[in-house]
Amino acid sequence: MDVGPEDIIRLLDLKPLPVEGGYYRETYRSGRKVPGGDRDLSTAIYYLLTPDTFSAIHRLSADELYHYYMGDPVEMLLLLPDGRGRRVILGCDLARGELPQVLVPAGCWQGSRLLPGGRLALMGTTMSPGFELGEYEHGSRSDLLESYPGWAELIRGLSSPSQGSGTEGGAEGTEGTASS
Repeated sequence: MDVGPEDIIRLLDLKPLPVEGGYYRETYRSGRKVPGGDRDLSTAIYYLLTPDTFSAIHRLSADELYHYYMGDPVEMLLLLPDGRGRRVILGCDLARGELPQVLVPAGCWQGSRLLPGGRLALMGTTMSPGFELGEYEHGSRSDLLESYPGWAELIRGLSSPSQGSGTEGGAEGTEGTASS
């Protein structure tokens, strides 16, 4: 059965992800808390990218594990705190170097989009400790271009000119970002 983005949105009851982009639905939030704190141990989401969406560059305070489920390959940019960066492709074609699972370490800037010509990509993410809206930090295009000049083309493709000075919070509802 060939399903399109609209089918996946309807069948999985996905909602637009306002600040970051794409579509999502939280599928799991642990009822247990981190010892000595009030943050959930873990959260998980479905996350869908379409040709007219991308995951805007942002960072989180916890590790996030991406899981690729179906569709077309996704290009992900990771900008590390030490000034290095790397580009990875999420997908199922292992022989071409695509990865079905990618870890985004805590504090790492990240953004992703479909490769040109892609129609959709359904992924999931799991975070531990769990996602909290106040932990989301939106990247500033100008700051990132200054700090990571070797990644300028991808930074421009994963941000908007008005993408200001790192807004905290600002994603949506309970789950937040393409992060879980």
